[in-house]
Amino acid sequence: MDFQHIIETVGRFMDFAGVAVMVIGALVSLPMALRGFQPRQLPAGAEPLSVYRSYRQLLGRSILLGLELLVAADIIRTVAVTPTFESVGVLAIIVLIRTFLSFSLELEITGRWPWQKQPANTQTASTAS
Repeated sequence: MDFQHIIETVGRFMDFAGVAVMVIGALVSLPMALRGFQPRQLPAGAEPLSVYRSYRQLLGRSILLGLELLVAADIIRTVAVTPTFESVGVLAIIVLIRTFLSFSLELEITGRWPWQKQPANTQTASTAS
């Protein structure tokens, strides 16, 4: 078994893990939302989330984690084999698209961009007690 074959296998495993996280996250998020799951960080005075919004946030977090694993798999496979300008270009496009999706999901879930600080009036479970 040569190095390239091992890396290709690791990349496939990471792809599988990314897809599995999204599928399992979708299945686990539904009962959690139906039970009334609420995030720990709600802005002061905010109403509890509806089942729909709660499910969307939980599902979005699963998709975010799955996308991170898929990007890692693409990077592993592209860097491990002899990179060509074509393979690096394809990787760059894939990473750009997935990064845009991640930013969009983060904005949808938290209501702020990933680089923005958490609002000062948001209470966490540790500071609320």
